[in-house]
Amino acid sequence: MSTAHDGTAGTGKAGIGRRARAAGRIAAMMARSGLLRPGPPHRVARQLNALRRWGTLLGGTFTSAALRDPGRIAVADDDGELTYAELDARTDRLAAALAALGEASSRVAVLCRNHRGMLETLVACSKRGADLVLLNTGMSTAQLLAVLEEQQAEVLVADPEFADLLDAVPDRVRVFTAHGPGRGLDELIGAAPAGGIAPPARPGRTIMLSSGTTGPPKGAHRHSRPGMTPLASILSRIPYRVHERMLIEAPLFHTWGYAMLQTAISLRATVVLRRRFDPESTLRAAAATGATALVAVPVMLQRIMELPPETRAAHDTSALRITAVSGSALPGELATAYMDAFGDILYNLYGSTEASWVTIATPADLRASPGTAGTPPPGTRVAILDERGEPVPPGGTGRIFAANELPFAGYTGGGTKETRDGLMSLGDLGTLDEHGRLTVRGRDDDMIVSGGENVFPSAVEEVLARLPQVREVAVVGAPDEDFGQRLVAYVVPRPGAALDADAVREHVRARLARYAVPRDVHFVRELPRNATGKVVRGSLAPEGQGDPA
Repeated sequence: MSTAHDGTAGTGKAGIGRRARAAGRIAAMMARSGLLRPGPPHRVARQLNALRRWGTLLGGTFTSAALRDPGRIAVADDDGELTYAELDARTDRLAAALAALGEASSRVAVLCRNHRGMLETLVACSKRGADLVLLNTGMSTAQLLAVLEEQQAEVLVADPEFADLLDAVPDRVRVFTAHGPGRGLDELIGAAPAGGIAPPARPGRTIMLSSGTTGPPKGAHRHSRPGMTPLASILSRIPYRVHERMLIEAPLFHTWGYAMLQTAISLRATVVLRRRFDPESTLRAAAATGATALVAVPVMLQRIMELPPETRAAHDTSALRITAVSGSALPGELATAYMDAFGDILYNLYGSTEASWVTIATPADLRASPGTAGTPPPGTRVAILDERGEPVPPGGTGRIFAANELPFAGYTGGGTKETRDGLMSLGDLGTLDEHGRLTVRGRDDDMIVSGGENVFPSAVEEVLARLPQVREVAVVGAPDEDFGQRLVAYVVPRPGAALDADAVREHVRARLARYAVPRDVHFVRELPRNATGKVVRGSLAPEGQGDPA
């Protein structure tokens, strides 16, 4: 079994030694990032006291950051800037206003894009001790109502643009708008008394929804009070530093965006947020704010790389030294093209709603093996197991199992993930190479069995993505009377490109086995994607989409 584990658990001398090494590793990461840098003694004392009282959840890290750097800009969004002190005072009042609602505010759902109102709600709920349910902005009315009912949310904070969905919300749920004229949050904050608040009696839970690409979204939560170890694990691979200027384009409602927000607050960074993604606007915002880090999902990088070179060159992004992506597969060709254009600053994190991070690829990893998901950071174990639960040799494909310091506490509706030897199944297939680098092959239920042969859609997609006429592609399986399943390719051509189905098939036939050649080829305008860029394969029907050939 290939693992990378810091072994903080254990008893006796061996356990003490492992814990000591883990503590040393955390201290080293904190020092490298600048978190142990000396500061004004009174501010440092207040910062440490706040962490002791509040803990390391979002409310506590924000409170401590505001005491250490009150005048630093905490958030810059489409509406301007707020300092840590200003945002700390506003979230204190919002937390008090939520508490004044009584038990009716013990579980708050949030349906917002990236802006200060979203950030204020996240921090205030943590300070209040409310359970937080993060909703996907792409969900349907039926999905919204189902999640509100299953999670028993009593308050919904939402952007006004979702008015059509909000009209269907039952009367038992109190709705407050998050930005714009007549902002409900502003009314709550304005009516609440100023002044400090005490830590909640119990920490609230943060409930993330699964992506829903293979079924209805499910609520997942992990145990609270993670401590500093998770931050150290991230910093061991991604060299964030104190006072970064982090442009977070990844949705904050997603595990990836939320985790990077937590990292940013811990580093007392300036968080740059924008409600909607546009590739050139991203470069413009990075240049205008002097962003040092960009947090995105892979499809966003693809859109940036589709801009004309002269458009990209028109924006000074020289301050950018980190681009970190997650949320969906990063094609190897895209990773190489992006680094060729912007430098070796790209980091690729693989994880899941249930497991948070699992592996992180550095620029060196991506140069050596484009498309890799990287290696497990300290404190994380990864294994590739066969159907019997036995380790697969390096280079072999099997099911991905992992464990780290943010243990999955189960789904809110009941149930959990399969585990083996303390490792949790991620529902994906993958390969570990001889250097311990993970390559994700796709969902284990996405594998296509055609004529008795196993075909991984990602392998066919990777080959087709190299065609210069192809902008993006997805391959799925469809029922077939003769072969059990047949491969169906959905191809989005580049504008003006000349491409037909025979050329698509011949390109695959020349590079892969005959059973990997798509029988059906559909040319479509775009692929259905969720808010984090994952292709919603269930929306790709074998019939009735695009032009079959």
